[in-house]
Amino acid sequence: MRYNRRRQPLFTGGAFVKNQGATSSSDRILAAATRIAQAHGYGGLNVRTLADEVGIKAASLYHHFPSKADLAAAVARRYWEDSAAALEALAAAIPDPVECLRRYPQTFRKSLENDNRMCLSSFMAAEYDDLPANVQHEVRAFADVNVAWLARMLAAGGKTSAAEAQARAQAIFAAVAGAQLMARGRADIALFDTLIATYQTAGLLPA
Repeated sequence: MRYNRRRQPLFTGGAFVKNQGATSSSDRILAAATRIAQAHGYGGLNVRTLADEVGIKAASLYHHFPSKADLAAAVARRYWEDSAAALEALAAAIPDPVECLRRYPQTFRKSLENDNRMCLSSFMAAEYDDLPANVQHEVRAFADVNVAWLARMLAAGGKTSAAEAQARAQAIFAAVAGAQLMARGRADIALFDTLIATYQTAGLLPA
């Protein structure tokens, strides 16, 4: 897994937040583009509008990202890299893998807390057929790092065998992302909590 260790991650708990240390133009562009993509997806990324929001000329934006596809790929890549870093930080802070699994849904809930936004990669996955190939690759990576982390926690916590961990991790990822999608569509964060509680009662997630 690759991370850019020269910057602080913008991703925290399923949502990008303003990073006080990110002062470069490329960082500001990526942060603003992420906010737009979380609300409107790849189709909603407009270079001119983005440049206006960041306070630069569109030509300057193209200096950093030669095309919309390059910009979206960079946004999606940073998103999954920061997501992976946040999950590893959670595992480092909480030595009990079962407790990590309990806290996992919160990484998606915080996007809803942030102006009813949605996981960027989930939003882009809905547009998958219309995405450039390099963006598709980065969007798949987000699911891959989440599933890999969940499988590791499941196996370490004795919740499933190593052979079954992958399939159950995929089910958890799909269920939590789906709960976020339903809650966003109704602007009802309580619905997200209800669905997560249902998953816990059913045994998909530890209670």
